[in-house]
Amino acid sequence: MPDSGVVATLPDLDEAELVRRVTAQAATRDPGAAIEDLVRLEGGVSSLTFKAILRGSDGSTQPLVLKVAPPGLPPVRNRDVLRQARVLEVLAEVPGFPVPRVHLAESGNPPWFAMEFQPGDSYEPLLDVSPDPPDPTTVAERMHTITRALAWLHSKGPADLGLGDEPVVTVAEELNRWVRLFATIDEDIAAGHEKLGERLARQVPPDVSPVLVHGDYRLGNALFVGAQLQAIIDWEIWSVGDPRTDLAWVLMHTRPAHVFYEHRSPRDVAAGSLMPTPDELLATYVSARRDAGSTEDEIAQATVNLDWFLALAYYKTASTIAAIAKRERRRPRPTPEAKVLVAAARLGDILAAGHQVLDRAQR
Repeated sequence: MPDSGVVATLPDLDEAELVRRVTAQAATRDPGAAIEDLVRLEGGVSSLTFKAILRGSDGSTQPLVLKVAPPGLPPVRNRDVLRQARVLEVLAEVPGFPVPRVHLAESGNPPWFAMEFQPGDSYEPLLDVSPDPPDPTTVAERMHTITRALAWLHSKGPADLGLGDEPVVTVAEELNRWVRLFATIDEDIAAGHEKLGERLARQVPPDVSPVLVHGDYRLGNALFVGAQLQAIIDWEIWSVGDPRTDLAWVLMHTRPAHVFYEHRSPRDVAAGSLMPTPDELLATYVSARRDAGSTEDEIAQATVNLDWFLALAYYKTASTIAAIAKRERRRPRPTPEAKVLVAAARLGDILAAGHQVLDRAQR
């Protein structure tokens, strides 16, 4: 989440020093090991991401992904890369829920961790563009797969995962997070967002038993080879909170109101043509929860008042896009990506989708 409307000039990361630090950590396990071929990867706004090769003293090589806190900013909240490493280490022991394994970490300045490089592609079928998008049948299988994986995750309580010491984010606190973000937005961006926020605030559902929440759980944050799930990635905003926030986020991406590209190729459009309906995915979730040993009461808690959480998902989407648009606007030399402009121009449609869901729930 942006801290202010000012885009500060931050110091550049010393990549040679990063290589030295990671190599030193690797050498504590394998004297003579070294990090080579460091390459910055695109994407991500809360941390820096690199790919590198770990060469062992025996000549073996292993590709790694490095997550580094941005220099010059406190490594807190979504910039706390070591907190991300912690949840990955916890989840590595959860059957049916693959994540990259953490290999190395260091709490220096800036902190970083290194995890295994997982093959595969991440593709959001109704939003992304790709030179080689998956076929419609594969997309449908992927949606059911990540829904089943989410159900398996939700079958574990925080204490079962060793996260019983984590503070619980209540439903009201989750809503207020995005209300506060909207409060930082220029008035001409996402005009009228207050109305949806006020409607949500008047109807906040009761809290239910908390679980581990990813915060941005969708196909775009999953790596697949064909229809085989390799890993759930991008854990910058994980928390312990309400299971319906992640479940509704998945359901929203079957009918997203936002767009990032004015034009998508026929193959991109076709990729999402067999997208499961929200009801079909909900049935998959319920079935998988039962298979994982959840009680009927636990399943009922995780699926009640889903329309409110779906409306919250639209509100959260609008606030996030608005914040990115504000940040791009305030750069000394604005160079916003085309997809930011496209998304920001349709913020009214996203807010309207949230209102429509709440209207449906009241009928």
